[in-house]
Amino acid sequence: MLLTSSLALLGAVTIARAAANESTVPHGVPISGNYSGALRPQIHFSPPQQFMNDPNGMFVDPSGTWHLYYQYNPTDIVAGNQHWGHATSPDLYSWKNQPIAIFPDHPGDGIFSGCVVIDTNNTSGFFPNQTDGVVAVFTLNTAVEQTQQLAYSFDRGYTFTKYRNNPVLSVGSTQFRDPKVIWHAPTQRWVMVIAYAQEFVIGLYTSPNLKDWTHASNFSHHGLLGIQYEVPNLIPIPMNGTTDEMYVLLVSINPGAPLGGSITQYFPGTFNGTDFTPVDGAARIADFGKDNYAGGFFHGTAPGQNPVSIAWASNWQYSQVVPTGPLENWRSAMTLPRTNYLTNISRIGYDLVSKPYDLSPLYQNLLVDNDAVANDTVFADYSFLDSGVVYFQINVTNIPAVNPTGTANFTFQSSVSGESVRGGFFFGGDAPFWIDRGGVRGFDNPFFTDKFSTNNPISDGQWKLEGVIDRSILEVFLDGGQRSATNTFFPTQRLDSLLISTGGLNTGVQVSVAARGLKSTWQAPASS
Repeated sequence: MLLTSSLALLGAVTIARAAANESTVPHGVPISGNYSGALRPQIHFSPPQQFMNDPNGMFVDPSGTWHLYYQYNPTDIVAGNQHWGHATSPDLYSWKNQPIAIFPDHPGDGIFSGCVVIDTNNTSGFFPNQTDGVVAVFTLNTAVEQTQQLAYSFDRGYTFTKYRNNPVLSVGSTQFRDPKVIWHAPTQRWVMVIAYAQEFVIGLYTSPNLKDWTHASNFSHHGLLGIQYEVPNLIPIPMNGTTDEMYVLLVSINPGAPLGGSITQYFPGTFNGTDFTPVDGAARIADFGKDNYAGGFFHGTAPGQNPVSIAWASNWQYSQVVPTGPLENWRSAMTLPRTNYLTNISRIGYDLVSKPYDLSPLYQNLLVDNDAVANDTVFADYSFLDSGVVYFQINVTNIPAVNPTGTANFTFQSSVSGESVRGGFFFGGDAPFWIDRGGVRGFDNPFFTDKFSTNNPISDGQWKLEGVIDRSILEVFLDGGQRSATNTFFPTQRLDSLLISTGGLNTGVQVSVAARGLKSTWQAPASS
């Protein structure tokens, strides 16, 4: 009883503090941010200040502007007091912070994860005079229940009005959240996937109007379970080499990932408007690093275009204690935006390809361009590069099908402190690729796993690595995005040099290497 009373008092104090801080949160104007910090990514999105987690409601509007909403606590550098932050971009890299889009109405409530759709045909009745009305579908978290709510926007997602008859879906649970909605043309219905988090169930609901929802089916106890399911995402997706319509269902788990903490898994399959059927029972992991969670796809991309996704580049095991909070007053970034499709490149039959969205508009200084690096080394000093962002490639060809040997390695290092982030590939045996972030010293935490690996079988005598390092985040993509990894790191001094080396390769193997600086998209230290 004493413990219960103490916890109740602590909760009341926390809510009172949040309410007091909430009075300082600006309405109708963007929150300013300083993007010049040594750890602040320069081409990845990060919040202007305070704490960010899951991406929400991503969509591209009819003018071609990309909208990113996100879980945001504008009053602290830890999670809590959840709002929907908002940013827009013409190209998915040059982001402009917008005013907070959706606020909670009461202290202690939270605007949890959800999605945005464009209600082109005014199925909701909110938009009698327009075809570009925007509807947000989100979870309202309170002390007694998680319910699904609507808010609608007449100005393409900059300001929202909450639906007066909320909630639109309630099951009397405190663990019922993260709706993702798509339009299913064959049945002329909206379809929602939503997590019954601690029952390991993804519920599928249908609606003609976004207001009235009917339960259609469940997808339960598939893949890795962890402690709970979160942030499901269902979308039609191209299958390379075929015209068959496929779908992919993303399900995030937290905690319980193989490497600890949070992770996203995916299930290729088919969908008939009510039931999702996976192609098999395999659990497929979207990223072999540790900092890629709650990924989702942008609504409204053009027909025939590969879906575009983005994810939270952190892990719940340590996201609330990383040093960017006390050092620079912000925590967490998003991954690079990525294009995606399914293909068959392995014995398991279906693989989700994930590769960076077009980086060429950011190209700046050419640091390395060498097509003869077999059993050799190249070095690049990029200390002069203001952004500190480098895109690099290693292309290896003419690899023998029998008994390949040798390695290809890269190291990013600080000339001041000697700290490093490195990785490499073994061409023989099971063809493992590895990453090591243990050479930096700015963050010590028992859950901050420092080494990662995956197997990457060689196909057609070729192997390719491309990657981006952006001050405190490294993303790598193997063989055109067939495998990818996202890892954050926190050096005490800026990394400013790149070493790429190969050795022990078979005679006749050819290696080309390229690296170039990328310009900052956050050069102005203010809100824009």
